[in-house]
Amino acid sequence: MTIEKGRAFLMKIGDGGDPENFSVIGGMRSTSLRLANELVDVTHKGSSGWRELLSGAGIRHMSLGGSGIFTNSDSEQVMQAKALEATLDSYRIIFESGDSFTGRFQMTTLEYAGDYNGERTYNIALESSGPITFAAAE
Repeated sequence: MTIEKGRAFLMKIGDGGDPENFSVIGGMRSTSLRLANELVDVTHKGSSGWRELLSGAGIRHMSLGGSGIFTNSDSEQVMQAKALEATLDSYRIIFESGDSFTGRFQMTTLEYAGDYNGERTYNIALESSGPITFAAAE
């Protein structure tokens, strides 16, 4: 496995078209992805004293996050509109290797900040709705 650069870990927002085109969200400096699987505990009185889990059960979800410098790019304007509308939209996370995750997400947080002697920044958080697809690099 090759070490990958963080700057090549990109979040893209879909345009809603058919076929859908994805654009990198402008100004982003950090990107994060969290894939979570809810546990279903089936431990009972007859168990060995160790927790037992039900394989394949529970709710799976993906959380995306990012932060960056506000550049007023088209993708940032779309991102702001999506946050105001609270809609489900397509996003893609792509790694330097070309592997990617694609799915529908709702933007749950859009935060802007700016220090007196600094640049305007943003932080975003997104939560998945429905299945997430993984595509390995070709």
